[in-house]
Amino acid sequence: MMEKVQRFGGAMFTPVLLFSFSGIMVALAIIFKNPMIVGSIANEGTVWYGIWSVLESGAWTVFNQMELLFVIGLPIGLAKKANARAAMEAFVIYLTCNYFISSMLEYFGSFFGVDFTQEVGGDSGMKLIAGIKTLDTGIIGAIFISAIVVWLHNRYFDTKLPDFLGIFQGSSLIAILGFFTMLPIAFLICLIWPKIQMGIGSMQTFLASAGTLGVWLYTFLERILIPTGLHHFIYTPFVFGPAVVENGITKYWMAHLNEYAQTTTSIKQLFPQGGFALHGNSKIFASPGIAAAFYFTAKPDKRKKVLAILIPVTLTAVLAGITEPLEFTFLFVAPPLFVLHAVLAASMAATMYFFGVVGDMGGGFIDLLAKNWIPLFANHKGMIFTQLIIGLSFTLIYFVVFRSLILKFNFATPGREEENQEVKLYSKKEYKEAKKAGSLGDVAIAGANQYTEQAAVYLEAFGGSDNIEKVTNCATRLRITVKDEGVVLPDGAFKDGGAHGVVRNGTAFQVIVGLDVPQVREQFENLIAIGNENKLNE
Repeated sequence: MMEKVQRFGGAMFTPVLLFSFSGIMVALAIIFKNPMIVGSIANEGTVWYGIWSVLESGAWTVFNQMELLFVIGLPIGLAKKANARAAMEAFVIYLTCNYFISSMLEYFGSFFGVDFTQEVGGDSGMKLIAGIKTLDTGIIGAIFISAIVVWLHNRYFDTKLPDFLGIFQGSSLIAILGFFTMLPIAFLICLIWPKIQMGIGSMQTFLASAGTLGVWLYTFLERILIPTGLHHFIYTPFVFGPAVVENGITKYWMAHLNEYAQTTTSIKQLFPQGGFALHGNSKIFASPGIAAAFYFTAKPDKRKKVLAILIPVTLTAVLAGITEPLEFTFLFVAPPLFVLHAVLAASMAATMYFFGVVGDMGGGFIDLLAKNWIPLFANHKGMIFTQLIIGLSFTLIYFVVFRSLILKFNFATPGREEENQEVKLYSKKEYKEAKKAGSLGDVAIAGANQYTEQAAVYLEAFGGSDNIEKVTNCATRLRITVKDEGVVLPDGAFKDGGAHGVVRNGTAFQVIVGLDVPQVREQFENLIAIGNENKLNE
């Protein structure tokens, strides 16, 4: 069950990767349309203003169509076969459901207690989705419908119908099943969702008033659950869902950023919900402190090697907000340090919130700069300096505490390994031609690229294609379910292929690959297909 939950959480991250660039572009448009920052050239009606308005309209795409992105993204991560067709099926069936909801409310709105004549938005509880006036179920509804479609797809996509009904096989069959499934689902949504919306409104009020303790608990859970992959279930409802504000913190923040930039009123007073998106500060300020502790506790003769591997992963964590290579290093060698990291990260966010820092700060420094600091600096430099002072203070706290504990308990962090061990966060050996009983096939295949060797190392470490049950991925991890965990090689075999670490849970494995994981997965699946084809030809 845990494996399924983890796979589901990882699949939800598929569309999330698109939000960072779009958010930066929206923020840049807001910056360059602000006369307070760039001067009179940005006055409304100028060519400059028009150009940036055009760019901004395109940047809003992923935010305005968030539901559709999650509907399409979930099958990509969860479908066991024909992922592209599953995404198409989910898209069609989701729209079908919303058309059903729209018509039910139009003709029987009084029965459901919904006034369909109201304009969308506001307190109406309705929204235009792909031009359909329907109930605003947000990403919750999108994920729910998409999950149903994935189940139908995995179960019935390969169903063989009589030849005279062959035209209705495959995706057509899923669309037919989805059509009739959505009728009762749409009815239940019309019946239940308006009441859920009232509950969500109450929850938003409660969480917004939870204050510093609420921010601490949220951030702690978001960090501590990273090894399990369940952290997606913590931040997604807040950042992209309705947990504290309609449509999620990210979209709400971008929609009001220009307003916040031009007022001198405390942003915490205007948007206290922004305290639930401060978890990115630990990526920016904690990572240098942790890396410095690793460096200064390393053996003197190994510090140069340690520095060479710490610089790129620390820059990745600070600038892009991808912390797993660094976090998983001390998670494996010293789990207590990871718990401490979660506590300190939560304390940093709570301290910042207490002193008035709020915003959309879930990513790295590039996100922070574009979406917060630059547009807000003119009227909110006090908040920015407060954040910087607190953040750098915690950088020092991380360094002192981590250094003390590493020395006291002699944790084998990078540079403190035994003399016969290599200094590394990870290493990638030159791939040797591997044909393990024909299981890998010939890696010199059409479509092979720089990721093929890495995928081949992982496949061999898992025991070959015959031992692979399921393959999925999230943002940075290759998620594999094997038939026999006993034949899977030790973690070192995966690190030889460039992995940052491995999480094991029975037959379920997570290989920490990094941001290249979609490309590695594609080559991994290509090699499995070749291996299976070779078996058939023998």
